[in-house]
Formats: sequence, structure tokens, C-alpha cells
Amino acid sequence: MSKIRGMRRRYGFLASSIGVTSAAALALTPALPAAAATTTVSSASAALVAAPPAPAAKRAGTEAADVPGSTQSLPLVPLTEGRARGRTLTTARTLATTPADGAAPEQGLRRADVRHFSLLGVVWDDPDTELHGSVQVRTRSVVTGTWSGWQTVETHNADHGADPGTAERATRHVRGATAPLWVGDCDGVDVRVRADTGDRDQGAATDPLLQLPLPSGLRLELVDPGDDPGDGYGDGSGDEPAPANPEPDQPRTGELSEAAAAASAANADLAPIGATEIPALDREDTERELFALRGAELTERQRAEPHVGPRPKIVTRRGWGADESLRARGFVYTKKDKVAFVHHTATGNNYTCSEAPSVIRSIYRYHVLSMGWRDIGYNFLVDKCGTIYEGRAGGVAKPVLGAHTMGFNGNSVGIAVIGTYSRSKPSSAAVDAVARLAAWKLGLYGMNPRGKTYLKSAGGNLYQKGKNVRLNVISGHRDGFATDCPGAKLYGKLGTARKTAARYQGR
Repeated sequence: MSKIRGMRRRYGFLASSIGVTSAAALALTPALPAAAATTTVSSASAALVAAPPAPAAKRAGTEAADVPGSTQSLPLVPLTEGRARGRTLTTARTLATTPADGAAPEQGLRRADVRHFSLLGVVWDDPDTELHGSVQVRTRSVVTGTWSGWQTVETHNADHGADPGTAERATRHVRGATAPLWVGDCDGVDVRVRADTGDRDQGAATDPLLQLPLPSGLRLELVDPGDDPGDGYGDGSGDEPAPANPEPDQPRTGELSEAAAAASAANADLAPIGATEIPALDREDTERELFALRGAELTERQRAEPHVGPRPKIVTRRGWGADESLRARGFVYTKKDKVAFVHHTATGNNYTCSEAPSVIRSIYRYHVLSMGWRDIGYNFLVDKCGTIYEGRAGGVAKPVLGAHTMGFNGNSVGIAVIGTYSRSKPSSAAVDAVARLAAWKLGLYGMNPRGKTYLKSAGGNLYQKGKNVRLNVISGHRDGFATDCPGAKLYGKLGTARKTAARYQGR
């Protein structure tokens, strides 16, 4: 698919190696004072560096040609009853003249003339307003020219995000949103959003008195991840693990932007500036690195028995093609990583491993430009072939504050398995990758994957603000927030992940 897309579009990619004498100097964006560029917080309720507003041109999909990807943002409109029931094909052209009204029980859009996109979602104005209803979409494939069947988009997505009261959460640019859905290379879309009446019979008459109003400002976001920058990760089948020794990426030439240099410099202790991956280490080298990174903070017991898993190979942000100009400047840290929260992205399982970098670029765009976050919410992502990817910028060995488990982002790390695992089983490669990553990341802070610890809630729908909650060191998202995430099938594998991670730590 990427070859087909590459014939139609050419995007430049900001790349390659530059010489630096100080990683710390690069990590501070010149436009900000040093104190503002990197912030440390000890709890999720502390103030964060607020993300700057997403440039309007970028959200509208009118970026300069040398920036990969684009986002089209289309307002939804009220649907006629016949159109909403699917008994007629009233075109969007006749409906688009009327602005969307939050009180309308059914809204949607049908467009067969949009630019290419591969991921979609629906957003609205108020992040504190829930969408009580259903969102269904069908899309037209560029490859086959045919329309898909109707797919359901996950509407309960408020459990992902920054903690209440933080600057990232409070910025006026944050929006409510559905989960994103990966649909592959498409150029046509049909979406319908229907308010919940409590009656699941789609053919039954609706009682207006029972309908909850839809959120105001509903918009359809269509995300094009741009062409792959020569990823080379995964074998393309979507089913088999990646080769043990994959071919190296094609060399990239050019000068790193300041933002890209800063993101890369955050990992300067682990890999050269401009690296596309952080290599795996054996146990001995990992322990040596632990003493170098955190030696002054280790207890005598940790020095005698480090119990840190071997560092796994991690594809960097540059490796998956992050456009560093999209995110907020600087990095925000918490104190330590005591808990790993496991998630699923709820983007569907219709992707191949070679497409995983494109899926991540799409999620990144959706989180930042469509939802208004400072960066991608997850600290790490794992594909179905077991490849591990760096998520939010700031350094993979550092306690970067994410936006993945509302109420418990402080002192935790968010690991998302790409896909939807409510009914589908995760691959053994993905579960093992979660265990390998957790064994290393949690081991940096002396945490036992089979143990329990306490985190203080910053507020959510399961625990009130200020409550100390006892959690598994490897927990599912649903352990900190009332949600389906990470899906019943992936949640059921966390016991295996805990046991395997402990083994990797030598426990």
C-alpha cells in the first residue's frame, strides 16, 4: 500500500545525524527558557507545560509539502430520517448547507471526494461532555474502489488523557473525542452519529424524550499519516514476528530540526543522536547502564541485586517518522515509574506490522491536532509482531509524564498494544513484548512486576482525588478507571505478562 501511495505523493522527511557536544543543550528548545522547556512533577495534579495551540493550517490539512501527513476536519450535519435509517442515499451536498446542531439526534456526513486518509475519529468541543450514542462509519478503499461495511467506532474515550487540573488537561484546545479507527488507504467516507435512546433496535421509532443530546461541535477527523520514511519494521504479513535481525533502515540525509534534535537527544545516553532505534542489551550491559544512569539513587539492595530486565530494542520516534513540529515544546517528567498501565489503542486489528509506524503517526496526529494534547498520550506502543516503539517524547529511560490513564498518569508508564482486544486475543509476541519492556522499564526503579504498590489518584470515575490506591505493578487501564480498556482478552493476559516480566528480571 505504501508503494501505491508513494507514487501519488512525495513528502520530504527531516532527517539524519548531526554532531552535538551536549545532549542537555539540545533538549532545551531555544524559544523557551531552560526552566520552562523541561519540567518535573511529583504528582499528576502538579502543573504542566501547556501545549501550544495546534496550527490551524496543519489541522486543516494544508501543511507545507515537506511535512508528512495531513488532517482533514469536516463538520457533521443533521441527517434526515431516511438518510439516517439508510433507506435513501441523500448526498452530503444537500445537507452540508446546514450547520451541525448539538440538539439534532442524528448527525453525519457522506463524502466521496476527500483526500486520502487512513485513520478517522469524531471530535467535539467540550472534553468533559460524553457522547451518549453510537458512531458508525464505512469507507471507500483506494486499492479496490469498493465501500466497506459499517464499522462501529469506540465512543468511550474520556478515560485516556491528562489528569484533571493539569495544564495539559485545562488548555482550551483540548476536545472530546472517540477512539481513532484505522481503516487503511481510503478516499471516501460515510459517517453517522446517533444519540442514545436506550433502545438498541435501530429500526424502532425513537422517543425524543429519551434521547440524550449529542455534544456540540461534532467534527469528523480524517488523518493521513504520510508516506513511510523507510521504516523497515515488521514483515508486512501482520501475523508473524519480525525477523530477529531485520535489514537496517535506508540511510537518511539532511539536517535535524531543533525539535527533532531535542527528542533524539533525550535518548543520547542510550543511542547516537538521530538513531532510528535503540538497540537491545544483554543483562550484564543493562545492569552496567543502570548504574550509570541511576547509580546515585539506587539502594544497597538494588546495587547487590539490580533485578532489571535486559533492555529490549526500541524503535525511536525518528524511526517511526514523528513530525516533531506538531508536539508541544519541552518535556514533562514525573518522579519515577512505579506502575505500568497496559492499554489497547482500540484502533482495530486491520493493520499489518509493516503499517504499524503509519498507525502510530496517525494516532500521534489525532492526539495532538484533533484532541489538543501536547504529544501522543502513550509512553510506549507495541505492535502485533512484538516490535516496541517510543511514544511520548522525553527519553525512554526517563519517567516521562504521559496522558494515558486519567487520574494515574503520575509515577506510571503507559504501554499500548496497537489494536482492539475486547474480543480478539493479542498475539503471544505482543504479550511477550509488554513483559520485556515492563521488566526493563520498571526494573530501572526497582519495581517487582509481580508485586503491588500504591498510587495517589488525581481524580477519576473509579477513585476520588487524593485516595491512595493499591495496584498491581503491571495493571490494566481498567484498574485505575472504569473502562473496557485494554479489552477483556488483553486484560486476561496480564497475569502471564507479570510472570514473564519477573522471569526476565531474574526473580
